[in-house]
Amino acid sequence: MHSKEVTHVKKSLATFRTLAATGALALAVVAAPAPAIAVGEGPNYGGNGQITTSKLATYDQMVSFLKDQDAKQPAMELEVIGKTVKGRDIHLVKYISDPAKPTILYLTQQHGNEQLTTEGALEFVKHLGTEKSADILKGVNILVVPMLNADGAMGDVDFSLEDYIAKGDRNMTRFNAKGVDLNRDHVAKIQPETQALHNNVMGKYRVDYMIDLHHQGTRAERDGKLVSGSILYPTTPNADPAVVERSKQLGAVVFDNVDSTGWGHLGKYQGGSAETISRNGISVEYGIATLLFEMRGMSDHYLDGYALGQRSNGYLIKQTVTTLTSTAAAIADGSIADADTSFWDTLAEQTSRPAGEADDE
Repeated sequence: MHSKEVTHVKKSLATFRTLAATGALALAVVAAPAPAIAVGEGPNYGGNGQITTSKLATYDQMVSFLKDQDAKQPAMELEVIGKTVKGRDIHLVKYISDPAKPTILYLTQQHGNEQLTTEGALEFVKHLGTEKSADILKGVNILVVPMLNADGAMGDVDFSLEDYIAKGDRNMTRFNAKGVDLNRDHVAKIQPETQALHNNVMGKYRVDYMIDLHHQGTRAERDGKLVSGSILYPTTPNADPAVVERSKQLGAVVFDNVDSTGWGHLGKYQGGSAETISRNGISVEYGIATLLFEMRGMSDHYLDGYALGQRSNGYLIKQTVTTLTSTAAAIADGSIADADTSFWDTLAEQTSRPAGEADDE
């Protein structure tokens, strides 16, 4: 690459990071201003009034958005990788200019009631079509699965959702249409959604990094303050130590860009070692650096206190956008290799305030 081009790319990546850190990448799929206080201490269920899903993109709206962006963006390609139990197409957004470049996969909504990460991923996709971010794609390939569990997201399932608390267009559930938790199916791979991910993404593309984006309950805290989210690398003893270290570097980029904002407050997630979970199983099976990010609060749930109202949407979406943009930029310019992982040694594991444990990851 010519020296002038290198300089131009570095300047573009610096601009990309600045936009990510300030939240200027939030391009209005669902936008809202960020509060001055940490996300975790922001509006809770009682302060939000009614829990509703009416402001969240439906599956059809998401597909329409993706097709529109595909038509507008020369670098983007939209692929159907399989179908859900109920026959909905599962989409993969691709930015691949050179298979030899490092590739990161962003996976959202394995659990259908965890949608703000999907909203953030759509904003990220929209930004990748602008001139300000075009140069980042010279250094990294990007894959996005924006809604793996579309049936759960639409409440189109073969079991009752009458106990779910959201009021609006639809209820949303953690499980797929058959009542199966997809993030416990990464060894047996029985469900069509999990098969689509493994057969037509993990087995087809050379992926180097993956961030699996989820939501947890509302009561997790670190150092006495409610968290905006929590992160964790593979914890199975079967994971290659070199893969774990690269995963920790991925987490370092996220922590440095989110926790430093003043409104973000991250903890270390308390996760298990089972390889049925994507964070662990995918790292072992494919030798991929993986990171779990659990955002605070769910879009719907059958228990009070697990869901957050729509006033929390904007800044949790912003947190997702910051996560995706900062990691893409760090991989693109190679700075991820210098990420300091020592913070993991002192990062406190989150604890839960009284009133029950959330069903997370």
